[in-house]
Amino acid sequence: MRLRHIVAAAGVLGLLCVPAHADARDISRDTLPANDGWASEGVGTTGGAAADAEHVFVVTDRAELVAALGGGSSTPKIIKIAGTIDANTDDDGDHLSCADYVTDGYDLQKYLAAYDPRTWGSAKPSGPQEEARQASAARQADRVTLTVGSNTTIVGLKGAVLKGANLQVKNATNVIIRNLDSRDAYDCFPVWQPNNGGLGDWKTAYDNIWLTGSNHVWVDHVTLSDKGHPDEKEPTYFGRNYLRHDGLLDITNGSDLVTVSWSRFADHDKAMLIGNSDSATGDRGKLRVTLHHNQFESVVQRAPRVRFGQVHVYNNRYVVPTDDYRYSIGVSTESGVYAQNNAFTTLGRIEVADLVKSWNGTALHDEGTLFNGFPVDLLPIYNAYNSGSERDLTADVGWTPTLHTKIDSAETADREVARGAGAGRIP
Repeated sequence: MRLRHIVAAAGVLGLLCVPAHADARDISRDTLPANDGWASEGVGTTGGAAADAEHVFVVTDRAELVAALGGGSSTPKIIKIAGTIDANTDDDGDHLSCADYVTDGYDLQKYLAAYDPRTWGSAKPSGPQEEARQASAARQADRVTLTVGSNTTIVGLKGAVLKGANLQVKNATNVIIRNLDSRDAYDCFPVWQPNNGGLGDWKTAYDNIWLTGSNHVWVDHVTLSDKGHPDEKEPTYFGRNYLRHDGLLDITNGSDLVTVSWSRFADHDKAMLIGNSDSATGDRGKLRVTLHHNQFESVVQRAPRVRFGQVHVYNNRYVVPTDDYRYSIGVSTESGVYAQNNAFTTLGRIEVADLVKSWNGTALHDEGTLFNGFPVDLLPIYNAYNSGSERDLTADVGWTPTLHTKIDSAETADREVARGAGAGRIP
C-alpha cells in the first residue's frame, strides 16, 4: 500500500466529500496550551508540530497508518486519519475475523472443557489448548497493536474512525492524540485466570489507547467505546462474563504528565486505570494526570481508578448507568485524587456514596460535586455510609493543583461537556 503524503491531502479530502471550510484551521499543528493540566508542565506538549512536509501524512487504511507510525519512530510527524481504518485487516486490506487468527488447533469449546474449574482446579491454565490460545492471540496482536513513538501528533479528519486497534504510546514522550473515534479494541482470545478476584475471571489484552512508560501526552476530543461488539451481549463462562474489552484509556507503568480533555468515554465496563499495580513502587512521584471536561457515559467503573498518582479531576460529566454500576472514582494505594466541580446524573437507584470506591486508599479531596442537580458533600457522605466496612478517607491528598484552565461550576461544566466532548467537536 502506498503511503500518502500531505501533498495528496486535497485529493483524499475531495473523495471523502469534506467541505473546503471544514479544515480551515489545521488542528494538526495545535499544541497544548500553557497551564492546561499536567501535560503542560515544563517544556509542555507539542506532539509533531515541528514535523517537516515529508513527515505529514494522510492515511486511509491500516497499512498506511503502520507505515506513517514508522515502528514507533521519534521523528516529528503528523498523522491525519481519514475515513474508517480497521486494524483487523491483512496486508491487502481484507478484513480478518477471529477465525482467521486461529492456529495450532485452538477451539473455545475445547478450551472451556480443559480449564473448567470443577475439574482443572485453581492452577494457571497450561497445556495444548492454552498454548494454542497464546499462539492465536499473538497473531491478532501482530495486526492490532500499533506503536506510537515520541514527537507524534495523530488527528482524525472529519468522521475519522480507528476500529479494533490497540494504540500503544510506549516509552514515548511528547505525543498528541485528538479528534478521533477509537472503538472496539476486541480481544478474540481472552485468557481464564482462576485466582483473579477469588472467583476467577476472564482477562482481555487490549485497551483502545494505552499509555505505558510515557510522558507529556495530550489526549483531547477523542471518543472511546466498544461500539460494534458491546460486552453485555457476550456469554458467561465459569460464572463470569466473557469480556472482550479491557480499558478504554489506561495510563500505567510510570507514565507521567498527561492531560485528558474534552473526550467521551461511553458504554464500557472498566474505562480508565491510572497505575497498574499496588506494588509498582516505581510509579511513586509519577502518574500525574489531569482529567477535565470529559464525559463518562454508561461506564461501570474506573472513571478513573488511581494508584499512586496526583490526579486532578475537574469539570467532568458523569452519566451513571442504571445496570451493573460499581463506582466512578476509585481510590487506591497512595493515590491523591483532587476532584473539583464534577457533575453526576443517574436515573437508577444509585446513592451518592456509590460514586467512590476505595482499595487501600487514604485520601480524596472533593469539592463542588453536583448529584442529580443538587450540590453534595461527597467525602463525608462516603465516609458515613462506609464506616465499619472501609477506612475513612481524609480530605488531605498532600498536594494542590496549579496547572489548570478555568474551573467552571459543575452546573456549567455539565452543559458545556454535553455539547462539546468527543470527536468532531473541536471549536
